[in-house]
Amino acid sequence: QVQLVESGGDLVQPGGSLRLSCAASGFTFYYYAIGWFRQAPGKEREGVSCISSNDHRTYYADSVKGRFTISRDKAKNTVYLQMNSLKPEDTGVYYCAALKPPYSDYAPLGAGEYNYWGQGTQVTVSS
Repeated sequence: QVQLVESGGDLVQPGGSLRLSCAASGFTFYYYAIGWFRQAPGKEREGVSCISSNDHRTYYADSVKGRFTISRDKAKNTVYLQMNSLKPEDTGVYYCAALKPPYSDYAPLGAGEYNYWGQGTQVTVSS
């Protein structure tokens, strides 16, 4: 059974920090590209960050550059998204997704590229 489970979402004040986790099972997680996406009510799902498998290259949406950091732990079969200096605009449901190899020319922040998805975790940034 292929499974991705997100955790770490919470209510936080502007300027605060959260670390989201994406734990994988049922497949060789390390060889997949892993992306983080978010969706606010009434808006389309948007790409936030991605980390590739072979060269570990990272990608970030312009809106989160300098504030968010993506990383992966091979031993724990987990990918993290560290979110600092949070803004109300960061509010939404955050999803992790996995892109099955082989892949070469792809859109790292494009939701249509990915094969497997988690159920999401709610992040709310508010005073």
